[in-house]
Amino acid sequence: MRILHVFPFTAIVGQERMKRALILNAISPQIGGVLIRGERGTAKSTAARALARLLPEIQVVSDCPFNCNPYRPDQMCDSCRERHEAGEELPATPRRTRFVDLPVSATEDRVVGTLDIERAIKFGERHFEPGILAAANRGLLYVDEVNLLDDHVVDLLLDSAAMGVNTIERESISFSHPARFILVGTMNPEEGELRPQLLDRFALCVDIQGIADKEARVAILSRRVAYEQDPEAFCQEWCEAEAALSRKIAQAQMLLPHVTYLQDDLYAIAELTSELEIDGHRADIVILKTAIAHAAFEERQQINEMDVLLAAELALPHRLRRRPFEETQSQMEKLEQRLEQARAKNAAPAQESQPAAPDVKKKPTLR
Repeated sequence: MRILHVFPFTAIVGQERMKRALILNAISPQIGGVLIRGERGTAKSTAARALARLLPEIQVVSDCPFNCNPYRPDQMCDSCRERHEAGEELPATPRRTRFVDLPVSATEDRVVGTLDIERAIKFGERHFEPGILAAANRGLLYVDEVNLLDDHVVDLLLDSAAMGVNTIERESISFSHPARFILVGTMNPEEGELRPQLLDRFALCVDIQGIADKEARVAILSRRVAYEQDPEAFCQEWCEAEAALSRKIAQAQMLLPHVTYLQDDLYAIAELTSELEIDGHRADIVILKTAIAHAAFEERQQINEMDVLLAAELALPHRLRRRPFEETQSQMEKLEQRLEQARAKNAAPAQESQPAAPDVKKKPTLR
């Protein structure tokens, strides 16, 4: 059997913001996905495929088409939950995290699956034909050229990503299964934009361009040629860095439920979104979830100002009100300046210890 060697995630040159957004969604899929906008040949699909290879193996119910978690009833399909409640010990097996590619031509039935109504009426049996969302459960769902998909299909994907479940209802018959996945959409703005309503529902958004620096371009060229000449040897060269990042993501996933935040952090987020005149409240929630994931990645149990600003850098660009280009740029530059100030503050030598401040009640993490 021929082994497919995917270009290593850690070998991708530059595009740090894109890589950060992908890693944070891997740590916490509840963030709600990432949209990567950029011209052709900027490693969008390469990064998504490489991320899936980094993710740790998962335990699944061996004979279930939905990759159900055999130890979590709340993450089981209707059939597995019924078996579990009947006292059956579900067979478990380890499986690599799946990378599922959604074609542009996908129809609603292909995405969500179908119920056999005739079989249900004739024999009283509930038969469900799984769709793409079933295959993507607990994996990575990649949607290339998401702006060319039917709007209704995009809506279905975003609904499932937000709720973590796919429910099919036909003729008073329903079936549901978990649909928890890392959603990664990519698009080339030259081929058309997403409607603002759909754009806002992608939690994070990253705009990327080709790298102008000559040294970086040479590194990209050299690594790509080396990979194409001998994929196995190239991947072996990067296996240590890949394993280290994979371990760090797994550790962050375990730490995530223990990360806390203060009431002051919520006020900081609200002040930031209010200052930038962001519509609605989705951005505030996304910033908090993303900041929590970043703190976990940095092996901390409480978020800080830099977590919030890094999260805002990913959650706000596509939510800024449409204004003249210069004004939008000015807003983002102010955000970047605040981020640089926070980095400088964190990098400064530790000051002499001061008397402990009064305890501030911590708020639980969003789950």
